Amino acid sequence: MEAKAFDTRLFKRILKYTKPYKFRYYGVILFAVSLSVFAALRPYLLKQTVDEYIKPKDEYGLLFYVTIMGVVLILETFSSFFFVYWANLLGQDIIKDIRIKLFKHMLSFRTKYFDNTPVGQLVTRSVSDIEQIARIFSQGLFMIISDMLKMVVVLIFMFYMNWRLTWIVILAMPILVYITRIFQRKMQIAFEEVRNQVANMNTFVQERVTGMKIVQLFNREAIEYEKFKEINQKHNKAWIKTIFYNSIFFPIADIISSLTLGAVVLYGGFHILDGDKFTTFGDLFSYTMFIGMLFNPLRQIADKFNEMQMGMIAANRVFDILDSDKDVQLDGAKTANHFQGNIRFENVRFGYIENEEVLKGINLDVKKGETIAIVGATGAGKSTIINLLNRFYEINSGAIYVDNQNINDFKLESLRTQIAIVLQDVFLFADTIHNNITLNNAEITREEVIEAAKKIGVHKFIKSLPGGYDYDVKERGVMLSSGQRQLIAFLRAYVSNPSILILDEATSSIDTYSEELIQKATKKITKGRTSIIIAHRLATIVNSDKIIVMDKGQIVEEGTHQDLVTKEKGYYKNLYDSQFAVDLN
Repeated sequence: MEAKAFDTRLFKRILKYTKPYKFRYYGVILFAVSLSVFAALRPYLLKQTVDEYIKPKDEYGLLFYVTIMGVVLILETFSSFFFVYWANLLGQDIIKDIRIKLFKHMLSFRTKYFDNTPVGQLVTRSVSDIEQIARIFSQGLFMIISDMLKMVVVLIFMFYMNWRLTWIVILAMPILVYITRIFQRKMQIAFEEVRNQVANMNTFVQERVTGMKIVQLFNREAIEYEKFKEINQKHNKAWIKTIFYNSIFFPIADIISSLTLGAVVLYGGFHILDGDKFTTFGDLFSYTMFIGMLFNPLRQIADKFNEMQMGMIAANRVFDILDSDKDVQLDGAKTANHFQGNIRFENVRFGYIENEEVLKGINLDVKKGETIAIVGATGAGKSTIINLLNRFYEINSGAIYVDNQNINDFKLESLRTQIAIVLQDVFLFADTIHNNITLNNAEITREEVIEAAKKIGVHKFIKSLPGGYDYDVKERGVMLSSGQRQLIAFLRAYVSNPSILILDEATSSIDTYSEELIQKATKKITKGRTSIIIAHRLATIVNSDKIIVMDKGQIVEEGTHQDLVTKEKGYYKNLYDSQFAVDLN
């Protein structure tokens, strides 16, 4: 499938980002104009020097013109410096703005978007693709403008000096233009494939590096190595295609340029030998420079156009994310300052995949200050309830209320500020323990963190680490055990002082000592606060005010531990008895 040669609509959209930098934008164009004039002026001055001063042996005139040529060269260098510097600076300012806008937009996406989009692909869009957009300005647009202006000015000088020799050059140009056109189209298709393969490689490498422990644990090194070789080979082939097109185009362009120069010298030389006064030695000297200044930019325009195409392909990918509105979370208008903690689900239905319901008409009522537990088999829909309460996903039908207010009416930031979650799979950033606890919230002081750590009994553990609260846990908290990471996550929830606390399998993967600390802290933090505990280990939730038993997306039982455990052939009783028997064994 052949790609469009140039997307004008996309290009105009990119140019809109230059508006905050109009002064620099027009400054670059101004220096492009001056650069083309000064560059074309040098060969003309050379002709004048040869014909008017070297041939007549006028030493004073020769010195004067050489001085002028020196001044022109200095002005050309000055224009070139500011042209290149400002063009690159403009490109970097623009991608800074786009990257900020892109990241902010990604923060607004629902969790569903990240479920369906590879992380490596998003990293590629946010880093390398956006960096490529800068090359539209630093290596593409303005370079093309400069080269085209230079060609126009050069042609004006050439026609003014010797129109006969100029027509020889003009006749050769359509051939190079035609070849350049073909080259541009082929390269755009090739570069599109390159970007696809780069994204695929980034996704593969990111996933395998993140999951290296699983790869090694299950002896998948050889298999993953072969997969990587295959992906790398496709990436290699995509780049080789671009190299192949370059290898064909540039030698052909050089041959055309050399043949044209030869034709000019031959034609001009014969006319000089015949005594033609319209052709001079100065013409031949200057035309050897003019032809290079005319053909090289034309050849380089193809190369610069490739940079623009790469940048526009990258921009198109970035704008695809910026234009993704269907996955953006809709924000409410009301601010949730503090919840009493009354929660109500009314006939809530939801599915992660269309026509596959996970929750099938859930009705749930939680009073303020209650501690309720939700139990059930894997896939019953326990964690889904928590995801919907935090509006990580939008329900298909029904309604969820907190303090008799639909959660869709609340601003997302204020809603989630009032709800703290401790997950089974704890994520820690490559940062200090203190920053992982506060998440860089300046309103939470170190003293408050230390006081909270003492209350739940983890202060000694943290102080035992090198650097204490300033200990760097590295990426994903690899320097800590799973139990230690869980304690940090619990402390993170504790210091946020939430109205509603959620523990999602928070004690399923920790040791007995850590679990005792968690149980001690749970009593403190849940006192007078609405709490929802999701657990497989039923021993941890026997004292809950109410236990909700779920199966296949529905609530099948509800009551206290004593009520449910005495219910003959009840789902909870069977679950409890089987787990108790396993613990005894």
